[in-house]
Amino acid sequence: MKGSQLQKIVAGSRLTLPVTALYGLAIWFICGAIQYQWWIQLVCFILSTYLMVLLNNFNALIRVYSRAITSAFIILSCVACFIFPSLEGGIVTLGLIASLSTLFASYQNREAAGLIYYTFLFLGLASLAKVHLLVIIPIYWILMIFISSLSLRTIIASVLGLLTPYWIGIAVILFHYKGDFTPFTNHFLPLTEISIFTAYDSITFSCYLTYAFLVVLTITGIIHFLRTSYNDKIRTRQLYYSIMFFNIVVLVLLPLFPQHYDLLIRPAIILTSPLIGHFIALTHTKVTNIAFYVIMITAFLLTVFNLWTSSFTS
Repeated sequence: MKGSQLQKIVAGSRLTLPVTALYGLAIWFICGAIQYQWWIQLVCFILSTYLMVLLNNFNALIRVYSRAITSAFIILSCVACFIFPSLEGGIVTLGLIASLSTLFASYQNREAAGLIYYTFLFLGLASLAKVHLLVIIPIYWILMIFISSLSLRTIIASVLGLLTPYWIGIAVILFHYKGDFTPFTNHFLPLTEISIFTAYDSITFSCYLTYAFLVVLTITGIIHFLRTSYNDKIRTRQLYYSIMFFNIVVLVLLPLFPQHYDLLIRPAIILTSPLIGHFIALTHTKVTNIAFYVIMITAFLLTVFNLWTSSFTS
């Protein structure tokens, strides 16, 4: 079997996603999902994978039948297996994918107040787990410009959606804590601790390698898409431009704020998946074939290395 035929089969086969899903579950169990009782984290991962399927299906991110985007998400998540233990991170991943799904559904609809409300509701709920997620809210407003859904109505809906979880939180505090707002204020205190180019000593070699791999994949996916975007519909182009912009911002923020690596690597994985999935599904030249094999082998070797060096498997 020629390499190009294998790539087409992998990109277009209905078995690709089930096989990749089994691979992902195997990595989770090797990491210690049973031993360390990471059941909620695993459920978040499974739900996130399902939402990635819906994100691809509802937005037709690839113009041919392919599960390459969801499969890429699973594989890249396994590469960064050292993030599996974080429950807060799992919730953030789930919230980000859900928010992108509803955001993209509002394409060219400046009256889509309901969709935008849910977009920012998901972000607000995720920020209850990681308050620093609130920092990316302005990025979402910029993305609304990319997809032509920004208006006064949708801005108001975004603010209401973002505030809803905190309104409920205030009600809980008034009832359960008898008006003691200390837990509420403590939640926002980390936002006052702003420092750049610090905490590099907490970043392991595995983290650097994973980040570098995502950067290379992002560059590969962006170059491919810009060269072939004329084949896609205008809607698809605008969605990918949004994904590219968001991903570049995240990849720039990561080295600036290494102390938030666990938070920022998650949107990087989510946003890199469509870019590299588009590349794998829609390229069939000899050079891109070689790149396909290099990507798959590198992903597997990185996963093995990160498994070997992770504390929970040592």
